[in-house]
Amino acid sequence: MQGTIKNLNEKGFGFIMVEGQEKDLFFHAKDVREASFNDLRKGMAVSFDTEESDRGPKATNVQIADAA
Repeated sequence: MQGTIKNLNEKGFGFIMVEGQEKDLFFHAKDVREASFNDLRKGMAVSFDTEESDRGPKATNVQIADAA
C-alpha cells in the first residue's frame, strides 16, 4: 500500500494517511525498514503492509516510497 506520513511522535510512533480511508494507520519505529524512524518527515510518501493488532489495523514494513 501507499500513503503519506501524517504525523510523528518523539516517543517513536506515527500515523500514515491513506487516500480513500477514513482512519489513519498507526505505526511504530520498529516497523520502519531500510531507513530509520528519524529519517521520516511529515508529508513524506511511504509504502507499507498492514496487519491486525489488538487496537485494529496497523502499518508494518514502512519504507520511504523511493526506497521501496
